Amino acid sequence: MKKRFTEEQIIGVLKEADAGAKPAELCRKHGISEAT
Repeated sequence: MKKRFTEEQIIGVLKEADAGAKPAELCRKHGISEAT
């Protein structure tokens, strides 16, 4: 199964979320489905 995001990318998104970024903004910025 091919992974769409690397571990580093996922960690970066999670750190942004920890810093207070809104989930909807992060999804748009990184091309992640909000359903995910």
